Formats: sequence, C-alpha cells, structure tokens
Amino acid sequence: MIGISKLYCGTVEPSDALRYGRMSGKLPSHLLQFSKDKRPVVVWNITRRCNLKCVHCYAHAKDLPFENELNTAEGKALLDDLADFGVPVVLFSGGEPLMREDLPELAAYAVEKKMRAVISTNGTLIPPDTAKTLKSIGLSYVGISLDGMEAVNDRFRAVKGAFRMAMKGIENCQAAGIKVGLRFTINRFNQNEIPKIFDLIEERDIPRACFYHLVYAGRGSNLIKEDLGLEESRRVVDLIMDRTRVLCEAGKPKEILTVDNHADGPYLYMRLLKEDPQRAAGVYELLKMNEGNNSGRGIGCVSWDGQVYADQFWRHHSFGNVRRRPFSEIWTDTSEPLMQRLKEKKKYVTGRCASCRWLDVCGGNFRVRAEAATGDLWAPDPACYLTDEEISETI
Repeated sequence: MIGISKLYCGTVEPSDALRYGRMSGKLPSHLLQFSKDKRPVVVWNITRRCNLKCVHCYAHAKDLPFENELNTAEGKALLDDLADFGVPVVLFSGGEPLMREDLPELAAYAVEKKMRAVISTNGTLIPPDTAKTLKSIGLSYVGISLDGMEAVNDRFRAVKGAFRMAMKGIENCQAAGIKVGLRFTINRFNQNEIPKIFDLIEERDIPRACFYHLVYAGRGSNLIKEDLGLEESRRVVDLIMDRTRVLCEAGKPKEILTVDNHADGPYLYMRLLKEDPQRAAGVYELLKMNEGNNSGRGIGCVSWDGQVYADQFWRHHSFGNVRRRPFSEIWTDTSEPLMQRLKEKKKYVTGRCASCRWLDVCGGNFRVRAEAATGDLWAPDPACYLTDEEISETI
C-alpha cells in the first residue's frame, strides 16, 4: 500500500510516525503502514457468499450458502486471539460480508476488543438502517468496490444496477456519518475510467480512494492477459499522482493510495527527486519504514472456514486452521518453511529482484503474482514496471 497523497503531496512526514514510536498499537490508522513491529492487519473473509459475480473475484464467490463457515462463537474466539496478539485492524471481507447476519455483532466485538474494524463491501446491501447500525457499533471505515462508472462497473459485476445500488450505499454511509471510500481494481478494460473515478470522489465528496493493481488469483487469474502492460502501468500511476496533486492544490485533498504493486514507491520517489529533491529525502525514509510488500508478515488472511493464508490471494497454501490452532501460534510458527521465508523474503528473491537497489523499500513485490505468472514464487514479479536502469545500483 503506497499512500500517494501522504508521500507525493506531503501530508505525512517521517516525524509523524516517529512521534508514536512506530508501534502498531499506538499509531493512528493513517500511519499504520509505517509501523516497525508489523503486527498483521488481518483480512477475515467471513463468508464466501456474494450477491454479485465479479470477474476479478479472488474468492470464487457465489450467491449460495456455503458450509463450514466459522460460526459466531468461533468468530469471537478468533477475535479474542487477534486482540491478544496485538492485531491493530480487522478487515471484514468476503464474498460479501453484509450477507452474514452476524456481521454487526462480530464487528462490534472487534471494536470492544480495542481493534479497528473496517469492512470491504460491494456497497449494494447498505440501506439507511444498516448504515446507522454500522455507525453505532463504531466501524472505522467502509470501503466500497467500483470498477468504473455505471456501464463498465455493471459489466464487471455481472449484475445490472450494481453501480446505482453501490452509489446509494455510499450516500447512506455518508448520511450516517461513516467514513467511506472507493476500491478500484485496475486493468486494461477499465483504466480509462480512472479520471471519472477522480471526478466522482470530488463531486460526491468521498474522502478516500484505493487503486488496486491486478493480482492474478481467483477469477482474477483469468485476467492475467488483461493486466496493464509495463508502460501502461507507469502512465496510470503518473495519472493518479497528477490527479491527486490537482485535488491537493485546489484545496480539496483526498486520501489516495495505490495497492498491490510496490514498484509504485520507488517510481514516486524518482519522480519527486526531479520535482522536489528536499521532500524526496523524507519520502525515501517513509518508504523504508513501509518496507513494501508484507504478505505473511504485516498482513494476513483468515478464510471463511478458518484457514490461514499469507494474504487474501494465497488460497492455494494454508498455514493452518484457527479451529485447531490460534492464529497467533500459526503466524509465529516459522518451522513452516514458507512462513519463515515470507518473513525474510528478501533473502530468497531471484533475478532482477535480488540485485534491485529498491529491494528494501519494495520487499520483492508480490510473490503470489510471480508464482502465478512463472510457476516460481521467488522469480521477479512480472508487474514490476521499473526499467533495468532504474533498479541498477549505479543509477
């Protein structure tokens, strides 16, 4: 996760994170990416069921009841363990998390245990009463997924009317006083929608937008050939930085992030080095604090059936099940070879990643994407768009 507004527009300085000792339990949510203890943010896919049919769904979700989901009591036991382990944030996801009737109860319990509770939703199931309930339980944030404006979004969601329902969900969250933002997964089919998304967040006064690079997993694996080319990725990141700066300079700052391609960090730094070398030095310090990809260390995933993964895209490799062992034990058990290597992955990456001058700030990028594209999880991430000259030690 790269905070474009934080880094490029200078809304955060290294001293902001240092003031809290860079400890997860003390940092405000907007500084959590700069923690040094890297207590994991846990994505809990509480259900596989979903009312939409998104083509890029990593969970292969369907509008069917699925057996073997953690029940309410098991979910609370999981949350007890996560709280004791020092997990700062639980992200309730799916499928569609609002299809579980006990979501408000589970989210309220997470808040009671002093964790931040956020949900990732398609936004189509948030009538006014639901929005008020989510506000009353102390939910920190609602992230609503869109793939573009109405025609493009509904094609990706495979349900006509999904865009309008999501927009109504956004309106209801805003009316209830809940912080709400957009989640947008970038690919060749919808990259031209990005300017329209910026227009939308400005017009609707939406404070946050996260732009996700495509990760080849789940139904998204079918889109591997539809990922952006390397030059297209550079242009898109430039566009996101340009539009973020325009909003800042107009006195309408938004929290803008890019996610799932940590080449964005060095790319932003190199651009800023040309535009504002003095600020670039502080940005480089923040990127080193961020450490790039943290799958298996600073982010983890618990599935609907209790399986524990390095992140929400690693469903082909489970480290264990919370029905048999607490998450805290599974997460710290480095006798599991992959768990141990992910916690020290800079030692194991190969090819251009191994000699890259940005390895400390990128962390080797996404291993699961390298594996999907090449069959070798330690190979270079094919989505890295930095040139050989840009990653050279002699640059």
